[in-house]
Amino acid sequence: MSAKHSVSTAKSGDCLRDHFLLAMPCLTEGIFSQSITYICEHGESGAMGIVINRPLDLSVSEIFEHLQIETSGNFSSEPVMAGGPVQMDHGFVLHRYCDRSWEASLKITPEITLTTSRDILRAIAAGEGPRDHLIALGYAGWSAGQLEQELADNSWLTLPGSSDIIFSTPCDQRLDAAAARLGIDMNLISGQAGHA
Repeated sequence: MSAKHSVSTAKSGDCLRDHFLLAMPCLTEGIFSQSITYICEHGESGAMGIVINRPLDLSVSEIFEHLQIETSGNFSSEPVMAGGPVQMDHGFVLHRYCDRSWEASLKITPEITLTTSRDILRAIAAGEGPRDHLIALGYAGWSAGQLEQELADNSWLTLPGSSDIIFSTPCDQRLDAAAARLGIDMNLISGQAGHA
């Protein structure tokens, strides 16, 4: 019986698909300040992800109304996330796997899928879509080598993604919940940075 020892280290070339990026205090401006981003795709050509803790002043029911989608439930308390600074007029739905297929989906893990087609919105509105979902406008994108450089500059902490943090944790607690998995209190890191 042989035991294999593996050490998990983040080096350039490692794929960060299905990982969280936690913004370090040096990222003080805009959407990425105190953000948690879920990486949906990462490869030689770059990376894309969805910021999961930046609610817009917009509810899912307002999105359905704007798109003229009839609803069978009340979605007025479900916030829409600012998913990132790219294509902020496009909708993205992160959701747990379900038996239905959608027109435009990217399977990230066996459990988590990113869908960009309107058919999933119609299904959610009718109460027939995935129960666990997060709707965002826009996404975060990095060109080839850009994310690796930001990691080298210590702009982000990385850790494996968690569907429970995405779908079962209130959006204002997601950053702290992910940091806690690393044994880190983000407030102490921020305090040491000396913000004025």
